[in-house]
Amino acid sequence: MASADLEQVLEWRNHESVRKYMYTQHQIGLQEHTQWFERASQSPERHLLIYEKEEVALGFINVHVIAGGGIADWGFYAAPDAPKGTGRDLGAATLRYVFEQLGLHKLCGQALGFNHRSIKFHQSLGFHQEGVLREQHFDGQAYHDVVCFGLFAREWQAESERD
Repeated sequence: MASADLEQVLEWRNHESVRKYMYTQHQIGLQEHTQWFERASQSPERHLLIYEKEEVALGFINVHVIAGGGIADWGFYAAPDAPKGTGRDLGAATLRYVFEQLGLHKLCGQALGFNHRSIKFHQSLGFHQEGVLREQHFDGQAYHDVVCFGLFAREWQAESERD
């Protein structure tokens, strides 16, 4: 991701179909978004990526290496108007990136308990549910569970060899 991508990513992030599944659900302004980008892009532990297909930007990925030993968290979203199948392709490309290029040991993800689509998505990519943080997130009106996922490089590799 480059500064030239900021407005496009902000538009996606603020779209209701994306925003309602985020921890921070308010409309983000350009200044707040720019400040976040400047901080995040200076961190060697952060990998801010734009998923493209045929040179068309279709999604955003944030990989954050959180611990020694090659463990990272990820967050992502496809453009609201992205073609069907974009999420699957974005996920597969991200897994290749983190395990082949970065050489990570494990990728972790989280989904709000009501985000059934993200839960199924993680499972379809081979992630294992590792736990549920009960009523971990308060959105201003209600508490929500957070479902935690993990995928080891060896699990991804074994699954990739079967495909």
